[in-house]
Amino acid sequence: MHAVQGAGARTTRREDVSLDAIFFDVDDTLFSTSEFAEKARYASCTAMHHAGLKLEPQVLMDELREVVSEFSSNYDHHFDQLLRRLPKRHYKGVNPAIILAAAVIAYHDTKMRELVPYADAVRLLRDLAQLDLVRGIISNGLTVKQAEKLLRLGVYPYLTPTAIYISEQIGINKPNVKLYRRACSDLNLKPSRCVYVGDHPTRDIDPANALGMITVRLRSGGRHDGAPGQTAARHEVRDYEELRAILIEQYGLPLPPTAAASTPAQGAGAAAHSAAAPVPVD
Repeated sequence: MHAVQGAGARTTRREDVSLDAIFFDVDDTLFSTSEFAEKARYASCTAMHHAGLKLEPQVLMDELREVVSEFSSNYDHHFDQLLRRLPKRHYKGVNPAIILAAAVIAYHDTKMRELVPYADAVRLLRDLAQLDLVRGIISNGLTVKQAEKLLRLGVYPYLTPTAIYISEQIGINKPNVKLYRRACSDLNLKPSRCVYVGDHPTRDIDPANALGMITVRLRSGGRHDGAPGQTAARHEVRDYEELRAILIEQYGLPLPPTAAASTPAQGAGAAAHSAAAPVPVD
């Protein structure tokens, strides 16, 4: 039985296990989804207003949040539904296609500027890529949308290409433990020798615990920090430097003890993280 370690607390007791793989969630784990989504959606509401929709951006933003809540964040037509639920008098004389196009352009322009990873996550992945260790993804979401994030965040070069598992592509959604079992089975990995890093207690930690993986909960100020789960993570960390120390001290990974940031610190949803420079994608 292992004692649960809270975020920021660490013992140097060595775990009696060798690691074969480390998997990561994507949203609010490799970057601040919550902060990015708010900026992108507000930019879209402002663009819709400027394109002729006669409602203030904040009013549109409040309505858009309701749309996202009703249809889920993975729905592809938030702006269409937003416009459908507004009386037509608010955009009388304006082609609705222009308003929708303005929203989409603003969203994607914001994505180009603001979708950046946690810099300490990139540094750790870069160093892990030098080891004989599977580096994978187990993520909920739409296949192309999640794959695009991996490319835009600049983390794909550090991942094992055959170890990327996206719920839509596999046909299994979190928190179904079968998604985690599928990743381990496909790669011929023992769950007890695999680490899983995520932020959500019931979608990430509980199912990975049920399979017997070594779970790490990232609690860096995100939207799920205070949410309870049915089971506790083996480790809790505030940032990826704390995770690096655990991997070195308790699992014996031959990583550099720390890595100096190569970019100036910027806000990325949590004070413990700095943001890496965005990676342009054609």
